[in-house]
Amino acid sequence: MKVIPTDLPEVLILEPAVFRDDRGFFSESWNARTFREATGVNAEFVQDNHSRSTRHVLRGIHYQVSKPQGKLVRAVTGAILDVAVDLRRSSPRFGRWVAVELSADNHRQLWVPPGFGHAFLVQSAVADVLYKTTEYWIKEYDRSMRWDDPTLAVDWQLSEAPALSPKDAAAPLLASAEVFG
Repeated sequence: MKVIPTDLPEVLILEPAVFRDDRGFFSESWNARTFREATGVNAEFVQDNHSRSTRHVLRGIHYQVSKPQGKLVRAVTGAILDVAVDLRRSSPRFGRWVAVELSADNHRQLWVPPGFGHAFLVQSAVADVLYKTTEYWIKEYDRSMRWDDPTLAVDWQLSEAPALSPKDAAAPLLASAEVFG
């Protein structure tokens, strides 16, 4: 597995080895020992999630204010622009973000550690996104933040307005959002 650092040192791009031949390909999508040795992160995943969305659907920016989740995200069909935002007030990088294309073609995964918000925009006709989490989803801790917050100024590479859930459309700006200490 190749580990590629991002501008947020805790957020990592992972490129698993992909073995191709005339039959297709094989890739080991998860191995706890390989992940730990390559990243230095000892993550225990407790939940797997599968999301299917159509072009221009934007999901996020989501996080849990208590019991924060680390996420290992990949697109198994289609392509997404995956975004991680540092929401730790004590961090010198508070409010900074990184964006990475994850696709079925590039096999990349993104490690989004606890304390970060997560969002993605579907760039293909359809995308299936799988992600593992280090904590269970707990409704009362679930939070979201405005995707178009001018303070964050995420470059979504949009060609048209995104499709949002009612929750995401009504999410607060960073200035009034409940975040991590």
